Amino acid sequence: MLEIAFHRVVAGVLVSLLISASAAGDEKLRLSGSGASFPAPLYDEWFKRFSKSHKGVLIAYHAKGSGAGIHDFLDGVVDFAASDSAMKPEDIAKVPGGVQLLPMTAGEIVLAYNLPGMTAELKLPRSVYPAFFLGEIRRWNDARIVRANPGVTLPDLPITVVRRADSSGTTFVFTSHLSAVSPKWKDGPGAGNTVEWPHFDHFVAAPKNDGVIEVIKRTPGAIGYVDYVQARGAGVAIASLQNKAGTYVMPGIAGGEATLADARFAEDLIAWVLDPEAATAYPIATFSWMIFYKDNSDPDKARVLRELVEFGLTEGQKQSAELGYIPLPEAVVQRVRSAAGNIR
Repeated sequence: MLEIAFHRVVAGVLVSLLISASAAGDEKLRLSGSGASFPAPLYDEWFKRFSKSHKGVLIAYHAKGSGAGIHDFLDGVVDFAASDSAMKPEDIAKVPGGVQLLPMTAGEIVLAYNLPGMTAELKLPRSVYPAFFLGEIRRWNDARIVRANPGVTLPDLPITVVRRADSSGTTFVFTSHLSAVSPKWKDGPGAGNTVEWPHFDHFVAAPKNDGVIEVIKRTPGAIGYVDYVQARGAGVAIASLQNKAGTYVMPGIAGGEATLADARFAEDLIAWVLDPEAATAYPIATFSWMIFYKDNSDPDKARVLRELVEFGLTEGQKQSAELGYIPLPEAVVQRVRSAAGNIR
């Protein structure tokens, strides 16, 4: 009897050890992030591929808007955030241990529209498209649009302006550009993740980039600002915008690269090009940042986050152009790689 009991004890210990070993093998490092919807299609691909090459690492990213992502970061409920509007110095100062902002990708903001039956390229002068968002142009056959599009029949259709309903980095970049090209906009709504939009019945608000696109698709006469990648993927019409040099430029890798070539980064790795000079530049392009805590309590987590950054700078950049984003210039890659060492 004693021998049987002994074997049962030994068997029980072995089973417990096997269960413990199995549980340890199933343990995963889970990272969470939230923020900008602008780079979400690219980041989703990065995180999926990174997890495949780093067994035991799971990354969940919630594209809820730049403002919401920074809010989560300040509350300490995520491991990283993403924002097209970077981060304000007063918010950075609230984070114990410091913050590291890293520009990880770049892209363009476009004006998408819905004009049934129109197949010609729509050209919008820099004096005209701010007027849409000021509520000054109400119909598509307005003389100012007609003059810029000779030979194109524009419909006698009311304009519906679609803007973001949430706190958005896309809104920040777009309204910052409007402030740079339109003194009336600068002195009125101004720039921000949210602004005091004009109060007109033909203005409609929708959450996130895909929400704006959906409203545009189902509303004849609509126009709104969205990121290029999602607009292209949705198949909506995109306008050609006049730049500072007077050239009409469609969005694309070449025009975006020409815009960001003159970016000059400050010490905090933030740079804006709000009204580019180059004749080939698309007018509205921006970097997009990932935001990390400099001081992380878990050394394994900090190491994996640094490895994630390196993946984004190497394998990740190869995917950028394929998806419609602007690959980072090599000089920017080197600066980001160096700064990533601050994630500890």
